[in-house]
Amino acid sequence: MPQALYLHWPFCLAKCPYCDFNSHVREKTDIAAWQKALVRDLRYEADRAEITPLRSIFFGGGTPSLMPPALVGALLDEAGTLFGFADGIEITLEANPSSVEAANFADLAKAGVNRVSLGVQSLEDEALRFLGRLHNADEALKAIGIAQKEFARVSIDLIYARPGQNQTAWHGELERALAIGTDHLSLYQLTIEPNTRFATDVRRRVFDPLADDPAADLFALTREMTRAAGRPAYEVSNHAVPGQESRHNLTYWRYEDYLGVGPGAHGRRDGLATNRVRKPENYLARIAEAGHGMAEERALSPEEQAMEALLMGLRLAEGVDLARLETRFGMDATALVDDDRITRYLDAGLIWREGQRLGVSENGMPVLDALLGEIVADGLVAA
Repeated sequence: MPQALYLHWPFCLAKCPYCDFNSHVREKTDIAAWQKALVRDLRYEADRAEITPLRSIFFGGGTPSLMPPALVGALLDEAGTLFGFADGIEITLEANPSSVEAANFADLAKAGVNRVSLGVQSLEDEALRFLGRLHNADEALKAIGIAQKEFARVSIDLIYARPGQNQTAWHGELERALAIGTDHLSLYQLTIEPNTRFATDVRRRVFDPLADDPAADLFALTREMTRAAGRPAYEVSNHAVPGQESRHNLTYWRYEDYLGVGPGAHGRRDGLATNRVRKPENYLARIAEAGHGMAEERALSPEEQAMEALLMGLRLAEGVDLARLETRFGMDATALVDDDRITRYLDAGLIWREGQRLGVSENGMPVLDALLGEIVADGLVAA
């Protein structure tokens, strides 16, 4: 029963050196062709999904703030006609804080967007240049101010644990970010992803990534400061005023169904994993030829679904309800987690358990990835 919709806009003005998302730079974009294609793909999903009012819509990318507001409005109108909107629906659009894109914020709000996620990435000009961003810190602050006037809810993204960054520098930057007063912050450690320019730079020794120990110190500082500011971590990298968590992202982490439309978009629908064609031109051709942009539509076994639900849910501060997973996937809890290891990590204070609810503790979050490999039962991972 999908209650969330993800729409992917794959175009950017430039490719950031750390980015491994499905984003592309193109000189021209045929807006009419894209509107027609995305509407057809939406209708394909509506024909196959159990229709229920949407609780959230998320325009991701790429850079969705480069979309003409009229196109955003047309897609929202179509989604509303096909699925209906729940009361208080959250409609988020990712945006870059450039002056050009900020000029569209009023029209995007009129089109129906009520929450914006701004890719600020840093409040330091030198860091922004290193990260390949096209805006400066002053532009970012001005864009945040405009967004706060136009949208009911605003989130900002920052990247920390950059090469050479120390606790004093990050403390000052994060303190300024918290003082801005947005209700949500996504705070990511810089990760060197394969097939990015940064991966090439590291291989060529252009720079060295921050070592694990100082990065862990910055992670701990981040959680301490956001908690003190009334924006505690509700997920590994996401922090919010209680009640202002991203409803859309919670759909992913709680392993609820969502529809994914647009180049490279993933979805989960009634036990199926859906995956769209990635390259924009091939996506358009696929829709013209088949009436949809699907690259793959695969049935997931109960074991695969249970594993995904565990791996996603344990990222959350609220943890996962094993009894609910038992009921949902028809599996005994002993088949989901390794009890001997659970006991070991409970004793070590890295995880917690309250009845059938299991979660990762504050001490365990810095080593989350390693813990996930230990907690999830071997047979389930193999599945």
